[in-house]
Amino acid sequence: MGNCFCRGQPSIYRVSSNAKSESTKDESPSQKARMDHTKMPSNPEEVEDLRRRSATNPLIVFSFDELKIMTGNFRQDYMLGGGGFGSVYKGYITQDLREGFQPITVAVKVHDGDNSYQGHREWLAEVIFLGQLSHPNLVKLIGYCCEADHRVLIYEYMARGSVENNLFSRVLLPLSWSIRMKIAFGAAKGLAFLHEAEKPVIYRDFKTSNILLDLEYNTKLSDFGLAKDGPVGDKSHVSTRIMGTYGYAAPEYIMTGHLTPRSDVYSFGVVLLELLTGRKSLEKSRPAREQNLTDWALPLLREKKKLLNIIDPRLDGDYPIKAVHKAAMLAYHCLNRNPKARPLMRDIVDSLEPLQIHGEVPTSEKPTLTVITDTPNGVIKEKVQTLT
Repeated sequence: MGNCFCRGQPSIYRVSSNAKSESTKDESPSQKARMDHTKMPSNPEEVEDLRRRSATNPLIVFSFDELKIMTGNFRQDYMLGGGGFGSVYKGYITQDLREGFQPITVAVKVHDGDNSYQGHREWLAEVIFLGQLSHPNLVKLIGYCCEADHRVLIYEYMARGSVENNLFSRVLLPLSWSIRMKIAFGAAKGLAFLHEAEKPVIYRDFKTSNILLDLEYNTKLSDFGLAKDGPVGDKSHVSTRIMGTYGYAAPEYIMTGHLTPRSDVYSFGVVLLELLTGRKSLEKSRPAREQNLTDWALPLLREKKKLLNIIDPRLDGDYPIKAVHKAAMLAYHCLNRNPKARPLMRDIVDSLEPLQIHGEVPTSEKPTLTVITDTPNGVIKEKVQTLT
């Protein structure tokens, strides 16, 4: 999604098990209708028919020729990044593209050309879920393209890219404590909304590369390709083929394939730990005992004397000690190996709210300038923060 992936090798590691297959016995009727192997829509008319029957948000169906205009025929210097799904390009919707369109910058996510069953399934899941769901902390899907073998999604553009790129960058200034807590708070609200929706949704792939930021560090969740309908009625879980990302997936999900909202809570705990320590969930370059962040840091979260030794040194001690202790204990509870002992996302939101430093607008302290960018079909004006 958007500019959420680094150039070069993709950072995603799929957790998979060939011994397990996607089970439908615990899925809701709507999920069965969406993802039935024999009934899954594969042409533009069927996709749009299914979307309109289940969606509440208006989406625009773009032609592939229109996408070429938006992206300058997918120019290499428009590429924002890529991953296992394909590539993401920056694009421009201008007034000349279609009558009545307002000029806007977008992110164009192009799925790879093999059009595999799994690839189409994940693409369709995003179209359906983001066609149904709308929240300030979920990325906005503007439209899609389903033409021949092309599977493309068009999102709102998030100017600062992913939390992954900002948190672990060697060239950007370190994220301040207040911004890190703002990110955690916004992401928690997005997950809480999904879990409490009329038809609960389990995100299943919560990680820093799927959390996007606008200029003011407002948080939006992206990439719903692995999202699943949550359990309904007296069901405690849904059974699925094990998918996700190593280092973030809950241990009970990896072991059993049983997916619950508390699986997302565990993933949230990993991300909160990354925000606290400035370390990635998995880093093979570190000493053996420190390669898995959760295994290394979890025993230290409850020890106040040792805790400050694992806080991101790039913060240079500029953080409130009590808030650090509270955030560390929250991460500790989220990472409990017993899923029933983990807090609900709504409780996590309530716990993070007092840690917010209100009134700080990160971009207001630095001047902005307006950049006029030539596009394939006109110009786009963008405000860009300058560095001082």
